[in-house]
Amino acid sequence: MYEGLEMRKVYADLLIDYAQKDDRIVLLEADLMSSTGTKAFKERYPDRIVNVGVAEANMMGIAAGLASMGKIPFAHSFTAFATRRAFDQVTISIAYSKLPVKIGGADPGVSAELNGGTHMSFEDAGIMRNLPGMTIVEPADSAQLAALLPQIIDHPGPVYMRLHRKNKEVLFAPGRSFKVGKIETLEAGEDVTIICSGMMVKPSLKAAEMLRKEGVRPRVLNMHTLKPVDAETIIRAARETGAIVTAENHSVLNAWGSAVAEVVTEHCPVPVFRIGIQDHFGEVGKSDFLMEKYHMTAQDIVHAAYAVMDKKRERR
Repeated sequence: MYEGLEMRKVYADLLIDYAQKDDRIVLLEADLMSSTGTKAFKERYPDRIVNVGVAEANMMGIAAGLASMGKIPFAHSFTAFATRRAFDQVTISIAYSKLPVKIGGADPGVSAELNGGTHMSFEDAGIMRNLPGMTIVEPADSAQLAALLPQIIDHPGPVYMRLHRKNKEVLFAPGRSFKVGKIETLEAGEDVTIICSGMMVKPSLKAAEMLRKEGVRPRVLNMHTLKPVDAETIIRAARETGAIVTAENHSVLNAWGSAVAEVVTEHCPVPVFRIGIQDHFGEVGKSDFLMEKYHMTAQDIVHAAYAVMDKKRERR
């Protein structure tokens, strides 16, 4: 169903379908309709989309106004501009006011590729995680996006979505069920847990395959929702496997790795190794090159799994 389709194409088509059923849905863009794929929405509903130009902070203020009038606004830009550039407006006008604005951050982490360091935000999810009441989701493919989007629309508060617009990966069968706020178990295992999200799901599954060939039984968890944190599933994994690797397309500071470490430290201390950006700014490069440079490959996850399993044995 989604084979060969970019996530932005699927996303725009889904929004058109839901807008047909719900006239509260409106879109706001910051002069990036070609990039985010929402030109199709404009063609279908020209009176329900606003292009504010390169004025992201203003866009968030308009989105808040529309939400206060009963609309469900979707506001889009690259991750860097949807979060850090507009953070005060998101904080006060949207989060503080508890308004149901849905914010789409395009090309998270290394997927910004040739746009380079200015557009390559490694801190966007961490920034948004600080806001009370903010829900944060990162689908790994279009099937997962399709399962999560109706829940995002119905959610009464603000939501931040990390969307890899050019992603054509098909990891899950269409129609598979996913729940916002609930970690999905992709593979069962007892020796080590790999907790991943977004574009790190594929290398995590590859790492799990490599580990199984070497006699290791990894558990793979898809943490598609950063906030609220599914602490119950993380604690169970810590107790049952005794070692955790997190894999995120983001700085290891204040996002998936940090959230898991916080839960584990407070409830069931076990060794945790965080795969992700280690306190660096971004740079120009294709995703594969950057993932290798920042040690985010399947092989890096395998090395981390052995490291935490060694630490687990030392604790016995």
